[in-house]
Amino acid sequence: MSKNQVSSSDTRDAVLEIGTEELPARLFPDLISIMTERADDLLREERVEYSSVKAYATPRRLVLYIEDVAPFGRPLVREVRGPTYSVAFNEAGEPTRAAMGFSRAQGVDVSDLIIREEAKGKFVYAISKTPGRRANSALKDVFARFVTGLSFERAMRWGDGSFRFARPIRWLLALIGGDIIDIEINGIEGNSFTEGHRFLSSGMIELRRAEDYFDVLEEAYCIVDQDKRKAIIEKGICKLAEEAGGEIAEDERLLTELTYLAEHPAPLAGRLDSDLLSLPKEVIVTSMKGHQRFFPIQDSEGALLPVFAAVRDGLATRIDVVRKGYERVLSARLKDAKFFYEEDTKSQLEAYVSELEGIVFHEGLGTVLEKTSRVVSLSEAIAERLEYHEDTKAKVKRAAELCKADLVTNMVREFPELQGVMGREYARISGEDEDASRAIFEHYLPRFAGDVLPESPCGVILALADRIDTVAGFFGIGIIPSGSEDPYALRRSTSGIVSILHEREVHLSVSWLASEAVSLLEAEGMLKRSSEETVDDILEGLGLRIRSSLIDGGIRYDLVDAAMAIGFDDVPDTYKRAEALQEASLTQEFALACEGYTRASRLAGNIDHEDGDVDLSLLSEPAEKMLFNALRHAEESIRMMQREKDYSGILRALSELAEPIDIFFTEVLVMAEDKSLRGNRLALLAHVASLAREVADLGKVVEKAV
Repeated sequence: MSKNQVSSSDTRDAVLEIGTEELPARLFPDLISIMTERADDLLREERVEYSSVKAYATPRRLVLYIEDVAPFGRPLVREVRGPTYSVAFNEAGEPTRAAMGFSRAQGVDVSDLIIREEAKGKFVYAISKTPGRRANSALKDVFARFVTGLSFERAMRWGDGSFRFARPIRWLLALIGGDIIDIEINGIEGNSFTEGHRFLSSGMIELRRAEDYFDVLEEAYCIVDQDKRKAIIEKGICKLAEEAGGEIAEDERLLTELTYLAEHPAPLAGRLDSDLLSLPKEVIVTSMKGHQRFFPIQDSEGALLPVFAAVRDGLATRIDVVRKGYERVLSARLKDAKFFYEEDTKSQLEAYVSELEGIVFHEGLGTVLEKTSRVVSLSEAIAERLEYHEDTKAKVKRAAELCKADLVTNMVREFPELQGVMGREYARISGEDEDASRAIFEHYLPRFAGDVLPESPCGVILALADRIDTVAGFFGIGIIPSGSEDPYALRRSTSGIVSILHEREVHLSVSWLASEAVSLLEAEGMLKRSSEETVDDILEGLGLRIRSSLIDGGIRYDLVDAAMAIGFDDVPDTYKRAEALQEASLTQEFALACEGYTRASRLAGNIDHEDGDVDLSLLSEPAEKMLFNALRHAEESIRMMQREKDYSGILRALSELAEPIDIFFTEVLVMAEDKSLRGNRLALLAHVASLAREVADLGKVVEKAV
């Protein structure tokens, strides 16, 4: 954000308010930062002098507020270097035709040319200064470009025009001090009028000065500052929870959503019937948060109290009427849920499995029952591959058989977001093993970015089996994410596989995993592409997820490429190698080692020579003997560290070889005329290069310097 020194006595504030129809709350968190950055860039481009700019949003308006705008913008100073002094002026110091031509071309008087002494001699410079624009004029361009430059995932067009925006624009307030900024967007002209709260204020309100903006809107029951609204909500609901003898479970997402749903928030507390607390906690919480946007209140142990906190967009007057309405709606929803719960639990969870035959997973991939069968087979194969105990294998199989059964229950049909949650609860009620019951819930994890991962062995296996079947199925029928198109969230599935393998340190070959899933689909005759092509595309997708995850985690892109160049079949191993490279890259020795190994690899890889061990009798130069001895010592320690997966240690050992490698290249002629000497030296370099490939392809390291 630009911070310019401007005399406050000469400045005025400016405001742009885009009044719209109701905007969806999900837009705002990202949009606020985008608006601020966009405005800051435009103000600097137009050379506007100001102290700060901030973006605000309510359900019916997007706002830019710019403080301390100077009357005129920064002048544009342009410097152009011309000919040398000896060319521009004669011995008498008089300007030559070259100087006059240069000054004329630059639009300055020849007497205003500046002479500067530089390393290569004296040069003449033409310096021109274009005055800054009036703030009113510059802001007109800034505001117009700002509005038309905002883009939205689902923009709307209204009326006869082609202009698109998140929602139809209904008014534009554009002021600097008391002056209107003359802009026009899609037939709507900027003026000094705004609107207050939709229901608590009526008619347009004239604003005399931009500096009065926040006070005038607050008098009209609209708190424009989202941070202030958020603080009111947070403080209010915490106080209500304390009064009820409990506490609010933190939910930043819901708090943010409510902040952008209300222009004048008024927190309130409501109650629900105590007998409804017999429902599983997740059912009650989902009904409160997901459907009503209420905050559950719980005791210090996490048990729900028969109280909730809500937020009204309005005044605290007649709050009892609003409270009763909220209580009535929540009670009705939870009574329905209780009915569904009681009906569902009349049967064992296993009884619902056969009904999955009536749900189509995808027209090209059969029913959910068929998918369940594949997941069972994959889960058994993964458990076998990881050499789990027979007891765990049995639990995994049972969890896989039941993992989708809750999809046909009344509760999940009414509350789809409770899939897995109800499967776990119904499995417990049906007397299923606790590990298997837990795995039914965990196999949906992670559900979104930043979500928790499955923890139990059964949950990990089932989550991997379900996701790889989904990815292999869609890839196998030719549905592969491209660009922004990913209707079946396949990238999320591949990211989930990578996260589980990495975070839970599951050393499972991803090429085996992909091949196993594709083989099952091929056996069922569901593939529309070759199995080899499908597996290759799955591995490419997994590789892209691993690479982006490592880079997002702060590892330099070239180090990620170096680690992945030797393979990424073992995902946690790939992460360890990349992290070790990042740590090693901070040392000077690593930079030297990269140069040496890159040179060794290039020579050994591109020259035709016989493979084999190095012949000691052909080592004639002291430098090559020194390298051989250092290499033999390093190989012994590296083999030991390889067994321990100590990649940092391996890189340290490789770095210690940097000096003998450098001496070798300085003192030894690798491409000797004698064929046997040449072959022996190339074999020595081949061993050097192969050692490095225990961790990475160091030739892909771009930034050699520390």
